[in-house]
Amino acid sequence: MALTKFNYNSFDVTSAASTALGFNASANGFATISPGSMTLIKTLTASSSSTLSFVNGSSDVVLDSTYPVYLFKLINIHSSAEAQLQVNFRDGGTDYDATKTTAAFRAYHFERDNEGDAGVGYQTSEDLAQSTNFQRIGQYQSSGDNDSSGSGHLYLFNPSSTTFVKHFISNYAHHYTNSAPGNIDNYISGYCNTTTAIDGVQFKFDSGNIDAGTIKLYGIKDS
Repeated sequence: MALTKFNYNSFDVTSAASTALGFNASANGFATISPGSMTLIKTLTASSSSTLSFVNGSSDVVLDSTYPVYLFKLINIHSSAEAQLQVNFRDGGTDYDATKTTAAFRAYHFERDNEGDAGVGYQTSEDLAQSTNFQRIGQYQSSGDNDSSGSGHLYLFNPSSTTFVKHFISNYAHHYTNSAPGNIDNYISGYCNTTTAIDGVQFKFDSGNIDAGTIKLYGIKDS
């Protein structure tokens, strides 16, 4: 079977905003099409960073009515100290202090697998009730081992609404290496109790820096 060779100079690859390129039966073979339902908006990579912040309209970040659902993917987050990963939201000002009410539970299992080294339970110390504090999304994560890290995700729903509160759900699993190495799987859900649009999200540890790791922000359309 013969291979067809194309003259690349004949391709019109000029696309329009919020569209992607696809093949069609035209002379140049390309057309603008709707992209997939999940669009990568921004990637932040930590390097001894005190915070990683996503602010609508800053550094190409989109966090408005463009998408009804936003997804943050946290990949290999490594702390500089024994600390807990936290998140907070900005509701119009410059501070990350949105009022939140949340619920928290965890599952855990340690490597030594002794009696009592595994379980599931509600975490009263991790929830918030009408608080402006940062929400812990991961319990104590040790920096004692170079291979210790955590990964997970956080969904934020309809942050630009000026009618409803803003719900979020997170799941973050990390390698605990302090007294008994093992896995801790953290689940948090809650809402920012405000009808003001949420236009910024910030991640940080409660002590030390985000030594390494990547956080990716995606927009999910038609959801």
